[in-house]
Amino acid sequence: MHHTSLIATIVAGLGLAFVFGAIANRLKLPVLVGYLLAGVLVGPFTPGYVADQELAPQLAEIGVILLMFGVGLHFSLKDLMAVKTIAIPGALAQIAAATVMGLGLSVALGWSIGAGVVFGLALSVASTVVLLRALQERRLIETSRGKIAVGWLIVEDLVMVLALVLLPALSGVMGGVAPESGGGGVLTAFALTIGKVAAFVALMLIVGRRVIPWVLHRIAHTGSRELFRLSVLAIALGVAFGSATLFGVSFALGAFFAGMIMAESELSQQAANETLPLRDAFAVLFFVSIGMLFDPTVLLREPLAVLAALAIVVVGKSLAALIIVLAFRRPMSTALTISVSLAQIGEFSFILAGLGVSLKLLPAHGRDLILAGAILSILVNPLLFAMLDRLLPKLMAKEGSGEAAIAAAARPHAVLVGYGRVGKRVAEGLKAVTPLVVIEDDAERAEDLRAAGFETVGGNAVRPEVLLKAGLSKATHLFIAVPNPFEAARIIEQALVANPRARIVARAYTDADVALLKAVGATEALIGEDEIARGMLARAPRKTKPAPQHH
Repeated sequence: MHHTSLIATIVAGLGLAFVFGAIANRLKLPVLVGYLLAGVLVGPFTPGYVADQELAPQLAEIGVILLMFGVGLHFSLKDLMAVKTIAIPGALAQIAAATVMGLGLSVALGWSIGAGVVFGLALSVASTVVLLRALQERRLIETSRGKIAVGWLIVEDLVMVLALVLLPALSGVMGGVAPESGGGGVLTAFALTIGKVAAFVALMLIVGRRVIPWVLHRIAHTGSRELFRLSVLAIALGVAFGSATLFGVSFALGAFFAGMIMAESELSQQAANETLPLRDAFAVLFFVSIGMLFDPTVLLREPLAVLAALAIVVVGKSLAALIIVLAFRRPMSTALTISVSLAQIGEFSFILAGLGVSLKLLPAHGRDLILAGAILSILVNPLLFAMLDRLLPKLMAKEGSGEAAIAAAARPHAVLVGYGRVGKRVAEGLKAVTPLVVIEDDAERAEDLRAAGFETVGGNAVRPEVLLKAGLSKATHLFIAVPNPFEAARIIEQALVANPRARIVARAYTDADVALLKAVGATEALIGEDEIARGMLARAPRKTKPAPQHH
């Protein structure tokens, strides 16, 4: 019967998430809205089928593990140290500000100080899943803004791990269930926590840094893609489970360190690609599990309290982050990206709320408010990012995003979108044969482009104003080197409006990508494997004509 429950939970979760995600997409809403609605429908607060309340969170935890592993793959220790001067003090200050605001609301609701601290902490930490999805969709994960946002999030997660371990020991002092240990319980718990985390980090940096890349290389040399994929998943899940079992560190933190160590290997990109489908599937189950916990009647029972909690998350916390980032003398574009990224709460909030209720620190309706604030903030966050997408091009232009490109815009030229591995090679080749303007939304890459002598426009080419600033209306060719075919399709649609005569050459991965890009108007769509094959055939031996026979 338990096996049936597992299958039913997965089928119901993924099936309904697909249906409502497709409906949300059709209505031009974020697909997350559909996933959350699917969870509400299979939850205990709505009539009809109810999914297994124990299995769903465990499936969602796998999603968080794989997602944090993916973060680690794209965020090395060197990157973390590069942003430590702003991420560590900034995250700590923002957590303190949000906790104080949550404490103020809890006092107004008549709760205890202990309940207010738990409530405020739960409102202070952003969702990894939501943040990464937003950054990945906009190709910001590798930018300086994206690295600061992810580093900020990692610091938040570390603080929450510490809070989860210390709360049981402090519960008696804060008005909840007292720990069973004696008077030294708080100091002992604190010392053990610091010791366990330090031991885990030391083990990963000393032993894991040598063992994990070695295992990957040995498996890669077997030539088996299936074994390589399995080794990556085994390392991610194994390190996460081992860290939780042996060191008391969260699954998410263990998986993050596993990914961060693996990122030092040249096989990290292949590892990221191999785990992406599984990460996406379990991330969907995570959102479904959130929807299952939500009791919609709280919106009618305590509307003012729900709005106040939402205001702390979306306005109060974000405003605090904005002020903090500006205080570090970072550009407004960076400050707005960080503040919008943090304008939601997620998985750690639910864990804290559950622990608070079990320790009798937080009232049950406090958990309902946290869940309502989480779901509503997740729904609002894409709208904030949409507003940010409109503001960023103008801000980046003021901050120095390529005024030199305006001169090139008045004469016939080529436009290149994306300066990654492929775009860099295309730019070098085009520079010798035609005037060129490059569109790049990564501020650091844009600076590198300008230093190399390229005329550059900063911003996302999906935005019509960015294409116009690059002078697309006068361009003869548009080369799209971004790896995401759906983003490329949107760029092509905007480009044809600005200049229907331009020859558009786009990058593709599969035959389906080629069909999509040509359907929206690309002149040509090139697959890397095809071009490699043509290059190899061009170097193949030529067929020799048979010698004439003389009779």
